[in-house]
Amino acid sequence: MLEKEKEGANQLKQEDLPREGFHLDHVKMYWKQYAFQLKENGMETFYNALIKRDPILKSEETLELVVDNLVQQNYIQTHLLAFKDFMRKQLRNYHLDIQITLSEAGEEEVKFLTGKDKFAALARKNPNLHTLKNRFNLDIDY
Repeated sequence: MLEKEKEGANQLKQEDLPREGFHLDHVKMYWKQYAFQLKENGMETFYNALIKRDPILKSEETLELVVDNLVQQNYIQTHLLAFKDFMRKQLRNYHLDIQITLSEAGEEEVKFLTGKDKFAALARKNPNLHTLKNRFNLDIDY
């Protein structure tokens, strides 16, 4: 019984914790600070997800982190509690919540894997490239 009373005395109630307002600029600053700490610790997946997009303020105390795929989402989900704790301490708002959402597969910039992929994308913009390739017998397989 004494142990339970000690645990109850050591734990603070959620209402007693600080709940200060914050500005989006401060959020971005601490967001990037945490990202660089992750990079130093070798957590490149989490680092890349934080750096790629700025946080989105969904409500007064809810931030949104947009990730590219399920691998990032699952990896970040396992480390999300430490990230929330860091942001809550820095912003002095212990009611802050961070949600992870998948980005919509819209028109994102295509990453070219081969020379053929790059040529095909450029040829869609300028069909005359096919004429030049054929006339000068050019090889795009590099």
